[in-house]
Amino acid sequence: MYFSILFFKLIEGDVLKKIICFFLVYIFNAWAYSKSIEEYQFVAEDIIDIAIADSTAYERLGYLCDTFGPRLSGSKNLEQAINWIIKTMKEDGLSNVEGQYVKVPAYIRGKEFARLLKPFKKELNILAIGGSVSTPKGGITSRVIVVNDSLELEKKKRQVRGNIVLFNMPFTTYGETVSYRYNGASIAAKYGARASLIRSVADWSMDTPHTGTMRYKKSIKKIPHAALTIEDALMIGRIYDRGNPVVLRLELESKMVPDRLSRNIIAEIKGSIYPDEIVVIGGHIDSWDVGQGAHDDGGGCVASWQALNIIKGLGLRPKRTIRCVLWTNEENGGRGSRSYADTYSKDLDNHVVAIESDNGVFNPKGFGFTGSKEAKAVVSSIAKLLAPIDAAKITDGGRAADIIPLNNRGVPAMSLKVDNSRYFWYHHTNADTFDKIDFNSFNKCVAAMTVMAYVLADLDDPLSR
Repeated sequence: MYFSILFFKLIEGDVLKKIICFFLVYIFNAWAYSKSIEEYQFVAEDIIDIAIADSTAYERLGYLCDTFGPRLSGSKNLEQAINWIIKTMKEDGLSNVEGQYVKVPAYIRGKEFARLLKPFKKELNILAIGGSVSTPKGGITSRVIVVNDSLELEKKKRQVRGNIVLFNMPFTTYGETVSYRYNGASIAAKYGARASLIRSVADWSMDTPHTGTMRYKKSIKKIPHAALTIEDALMIGRIYDRGNPVVLRLELESKMVPDRLSRNIIAEIKGSIYPDEIVVIGGHIDSWDVGQGAHDDGGGCVASWQALNIIKGLGLRPKRTIRCVLWTNEENGGRGSRSYADTYSKDLDNHVVAIESDNGVFNPKGFGFTGSKEAKAVVSSIAKLLAPIDAAKITDGGRAADIIPLNNRGVPAMSLKVDNSRYFWYHHTNADTFDKIDFNSFNKCVAAMTVMAYVLADLDDPLSR
């Protein structure tokens, strides 16, 4: 830093020299950071060794999943899980442990039933999309109009009124395909549909429907909205394409109830020199109301929590505070992350970086990063310490749901990147259970999160913005 100031003083007044100097300073600073980060080699090795061998985090994740089950916002399951985490964090000796209250939406999943009536009778495995209204009493029995996308729906709009629309869109990317889960009900209702269905948003299935959040457009009538399994959606699509009528009976008893109180969980290791400068590490503690939320996002939460325990257990005192934040209500509202950003709005200039794990806890590959080029160069140097666990890759794109509000206000954002080739097998389903967690892969995620958070908190200078 002092080299940079001196260099600019020497060439003050010459634009061309300043441009050349800028690049020289950039190269020098990157080299200087690289040299200083080499000093963390032994610490990183100690962290990795402990994280890989220790069973504490794995056992705690199993306890979280098997004791409290799914943790939807507004549920007793979630609040009981939060009580246990806060109690255990205090027993761990972490600093400033608390639950910060947040009002969250509450969705109640009731009875769900779907039966194919024509061309033959078959019970269909479904999940209502979170936030869906109920069917009228007695359910809905109607023909099914199958479309791949909104353009095809527009072509078939005269067939839609009074019937059920099935959006049978193939999985491309999550960001593209999920739009029909999120907006499909209002798109179909605009043409008079009585209900809408989607092919589950996934790239593979064993008769597992996927839920998730949705939105109703205010100016359009609300209709029931649910997900079929990939297998049943494909079958119905084939029958429909042959010109045979498809008739289905659908019954949902889901509903929204008034907002309830939940909490963001906070725990810290206080910085030794710059305690007011914060490195955030975390995930979201809520899940959908199916499965156990093991990969989404119990694993990310417990990995972040364990990072603090490893650093504390090694007797390390980072220069800056490392704050573990387990956000509530990511799945169906995002109020936890917005509440956190609002609560600390005056302190965000002192938030050095926010790191989230919300892609499952499969084998880690590295981190996505959103911030300045200078900061990315520093992070890339730190990532080299993760080469022993093959997690040294830094890519663009560090924004994840709970750290977007922070990144929008200037805080650099990082998200753990993993081999998520199987993530959408389990995502938002009854199959997202603890047995899908691999001990070694999970512990590598713990190691990656811990090394990255510790080094970023202990550098002489914070990341540039």
